[in-house]
Amino acid sequence: MIEVPLRRNRDFLLLQAGQLLSTFGSSMSSVAYPLLTLAVTHSAARAGYVGAAVFAPLVLIGLPAGAAADHFDRRRLMIASDATGALALGVLAGAVATGHAAFWLILVVAFVDSSAGVVFRSGQSGAFRAVVPRSQLAAAASAAQARQATVRLAAPPVGGALFGVARFAPFLSDACSYAFSTASLLLMRTRFQEERDEMRERPRLREGLAYFMQMPFLRATIGMIAVSNFTFTALQLTLIVLAKRHGLSSATIGGFVALVGATTLAGSFLSPLLRRAFTLRVILLSEFWAALAYVAFLVYPSVYVLAAALATQAFCFPNTDSATTAYSYALIPDHLLGRAMAASNTLRAAAAPLGPLAAGLLLGVLSVRATVAIAMAATLVAAVLGTASHAIREAPNRLEDLPG
Repeated sequence: MIEVPLRRNRDFLLLQAGQLLSTFGSSMSSVAYPLLTLAVTHSAARAGYVGAAVFAPLVLIGLPAGAAADHFDRRRLMIASDATGALALGVLAGAVATGHAAFWLILVVAFVDSSAGVVFRSGQSGAFRAVVPRSQLAAAASAAQARQATVRLAAPPVGGALFGVARFAPFLSDACSYAFSTASLLLMRTRFQEERDEMRERPRLREGLAYFMQMPFLRATIGMIAVSNFTFTALQLTLIVLAKRHGLSSATIGGFVALVGATTLAGSFLSPLLRRAFTLRVILLSEFWAALAYVAFLVYPSVYVLAAALATQAFCFPNTDSATTAYSYALIPDHLLGRAMAASNTLRAAAAPLGPLAAGLLLGVLSVRATVAIAMAATLVAAVLGTASHAIREAPNRLEDLPG
């Protein structure tokens, strides 16, 4: 592959542009789902169920989606996923607009929409690796994290504001955003997979899982990131419920989510500097030790303090994610990429659906302070275990020291 700067890499820019707009729509829906559920049911527990429905596909269909990405044409698979998500959101927008948004429909659409996203991302791994030279994987992963952080900064308050104007508006806007993603895929010239042997057997799910589990560093990080995903999604719902109890507006709640996006964006911009200043081990562990920020909320239980603590931990996310993503892309062969990355994503996200569910149930019987304390304690246990891990201590000192 001829190496050009990422800013001049046409297909990389197309992939990023399409996903920027599509992710913007999805981020608006992410804040609108719990707001709609609370408006329809007035139940924090049911809002937790919807949050679980959003994350459940990561666990339930991640591995089959990875196998599909290694067997079928990845571009076509991604376009079909866009169409499915757009249809589901269009149905929900119509139901909300006509006053027929039942709780069961919100659950079903949240699950289908998230499932389409899982299938799309299983193909996106191959597209990403196809358009980015190996030597630029770390920089490209950081750029992708910056894109996501930018979206998290802008989209949630827009979604909250749109919800305040018309409850169907965020979902309709998200449905329309899928068209931009599809257009970018059609304009890209690079093949999304290498030539495949037609005599090769159908992809087996266990091959990707087995290959990924052979990597000691990545295997060691799976449990840690699973805990972080569980606690952070639980705390996000806790923040929304606490803000509603304080009578704050939907736009203000979107602003809290945007604050997380702002610090994630800052972490993305500073990622190259941090990679030069700190070892890979320090960068990884920072996400977990940052949970000490929640002590401030335990001392002074204000919704604004909780939002600031969430934002503090979110600053570390882009560096951890870019490190593990670049490490994976550099080592996994193309014919296993979909399944191995799906195995990684599934294992790391296995606990995420339980986060909102657990938070909703805990908030029904415990105080907000106790709920936050439980989540913080779980993350700090992961921090201690990660600090003691031999596999993480033996990791390359710098992301640029990756093999190959």
